[in-house]
Amino acid sequence: MPTRGRPRPTRPTLRDVADAAGVSVSTASLAFSGKGPVATATAERVRAAAGSLGFTGPNPLAASLRQGRSGVVAVLVEGRLRTAFRDPFAIAVLDGLAEALEELPAGMLLVGQPTDEGASVVPRLAPLALDAVVFSLCGPGENPAVEHLAARGVPMFSTGVPGDRRVTQVRIDERAAGVLVAQHVHDLGHRRVAHVALPMHPSSTAGPVLDAEATPDQVTVPSVGRLLGYRDVFGPDAPAVQTGDGSSFEGGRMAGRALLDVPPGRRPTAVVAQSDVIAAGVIVAAEELGLRVPDDLSVTGFDGVELPWLPHRITTVDQQGREKGRRLGELVRRRLTGSRPRSVTQPVSLRPGTTTAPPP
Repeated sequence: MPTRGRPRPTRPTLRDVADAAGVSVSTASLAFSGKGPVATATAERVRAAAGSLGFTGPNPLAASLRQGRSGVVAVLVEGRLRTAFRDPFAIAVLDGLAEALEELPAGMLLVGQPTDEGASVVPRLAPLALDAVVFSLCGPGENPAVEHLAARGVPMFSTGVPGDRRVTQVRIDERAAGVLVAQHVHDLGHRRVAHVALPMHPSSTAGPVLDAEATPDQVTVPSVGRLLGYRDVFGPDAPAVQTGDGSSFEGGRMAGRALLDVPPGRRPTAVVAQSDVIAAGVIVAAEELGLRVPDDLSVTGFDGVELPWLPHRITTVDQQGREKGRRLGELVRRRLTGSRPRSVTQPVSLRPGTTTAPPP
């Protein structure tokens, strides 16, 4: 047991190191940061003094108070964090974002936001010193964390949602992208087509998309915008189902079984999916039912990721996830270094693969 009243050992400071090395505090600081012209012998003397005192570096809390920054950018991920790490597009965006933040420098703090209790993230964010917050990937159109962060003056960024004017965006035109891939399928000659969507809303369950769930005022939500683009091509009543668990392989496989395990006359000749991972699930479901892709069924995806384990190269909308993350990080960097960047719209392109062909 520690003796009551015994003084705690004090942490050595940069001034202690400077005094021991016989240099000024500014010289000692430059020797540690490596950002200034310090003679090699002087730098070695500073490091030797630091070693003898047990000094491991400047106090990061004190540095953050001087700079007015914490060096932490929170990234809010809808649902469980493990879901994001299973999604190759999510990983690509986070990789690009991390690469850009290294130039600040700043670190990422990943925070999971429960799908069914979005407001529960607010008390978790409240005690954190944050330079900025990034809403990552396909979250809800409105997010209860926005009001809290805006009141604190924390800069906010996202990849399209939440669609709040106080959030700086790197977005794509979701509806136009939906038209792009649907038109490709239409031009091949397909007319009996089905759509497999991401959940329309956080509370949506697997099954048919209800009319009230997809309205033009929510067009910036990826699932809604892409569905509206598909229906711009194939009509307002074109069939669509949604997964119950986001962009998952198993959700796509289950949706594929439901759409394809029917008599041939009712079976679609093409399926337009809202992510490449969902499309992969549809392809596997088709092959389990004895259908050949693309001879019997065409399938398209969305995102432009590589799935080396799948023996097909999916026809998809490439939205360049890593570049999207880098652009997001660049907006964060510009904001934290004093400028006021505006939202940007990133172009997308159709990337033909081996999963589409004219209908049988």
